[in-house]
Amino acid sequence: MGRRRWIPVMVVAVVVMVAMAGSAEADMNEDRVAELKHLQAKSQDGVIRMDDNRFRRFVATDDPRPYAMILFFDAQQLREQTELRLEEFRREFGLVASSYIKHNEGGSGDGKVFFCDVEFKEAQGVFRMFDVQTLPHVRHLAAGSGDHKLSVEMNAGEFPRSAEGVAAFVTAKTRQECGAIERPPFLSRNRMLALLGLFLVSAPIVGKKLAAPGSPLRDYRVWMVGALAIYFFSVSGGMHNIIRNMPLFTVDRNDPSKLQFFYHGSGMQFGTEGFIVGFLYTIVGVLLAYVTHFAPNIRSKNSQRMLMVISITISFVAVSKVIALDNWKTDYWIHAFWPTRWT
Repeated sequence: MGRRRWIPVMVVAVVVMVAMAGSAEADMNEDRVAELKHLQAKSQDGVIRMDDNRFRRFVATDDPRPYAMILFFDAQQLREQTELRLEEFRREFGLVASSYIKHNEGGSGDGKVFFCDVEFKEAQGVFRMFDVQTLPHVRHLAAGSGDHKLSVEMNAGEFPRSAEGVAAFVTAKTRQECGAIERPPFLSRNRMLALLGLFLVSAPIVGKKLAAPGSPLRDYRVWMVGALAIYFFSVSGGMHNIIRNMPLFTVDRNDPSKLQFFYHGSGMQFGTEGFIVGFLYTIVGVLLAYVTHFAPNIRSKNSQRMLMVISITISFVAVSKVIALDNWKTDYWIHAFWPTRWT
């Protein structure tokens, strides 16, 4: 009888202990989240600097974490190697962090994902833990588990090394939206006002010069060359290269003696790659203008036909090269086929 009386008491004691342990764990997680938010607020772009001590406290914990971590591995001594583009990629990573914070502030995603950077000199133990051999390197640690073996590396072939690529990676792994990427303006407000003032002062003088009878603006050839230049700049991705500061080419990682002019993956391109594609598009545009505006003025029908065939052949080759490049970059193949009733 005495043992039977003690059984309910022991059950109640165990339930109370489990509840107290759960409450203590919840309080500890709340403290960690609050501290991470404090460190996040102190950072200029919302990215938390993670050293070995902070990593043990916030990441390598025995208790399940209620938040996911996105780690950016960095090394100051390697930033001088321009082909790695570490500094630029770190800025892109910061844009994603600040956009995520702004988009999820006060919402369901607030405090669910934290962005951190890991500098080699300050966190060599973290580098060894994840066996990071090459940079750039971005890794996702899911919420709940402290096991670093379950983390996932961002694949550069699947996600481009840009703010948009990192945001897509974060959304795919955490199911949390990062929001629109807000990039800083190309020109600051003071510079815009200075340029506007300079334009207003010089506009009457420049306008008078351009309206003169011998002005270059009255020459149709200047307009033709200008139109071709704008067309080439548009189709070659020139604005993309300027905004993201894309290099013309990079060194092949597999063979340092070779240069890499084409990037295998969608969402990113090198400068030379854009110029080549822009050149092919411009050839097609010029030939189309020739066929529609100049070829009809040729009196000889045989000459017209020959030039038409040459123009169509060159255009076909140029377009096929662009399609082949797109197939190689995206791994989506476009196949030509004949309708069944034609066969």
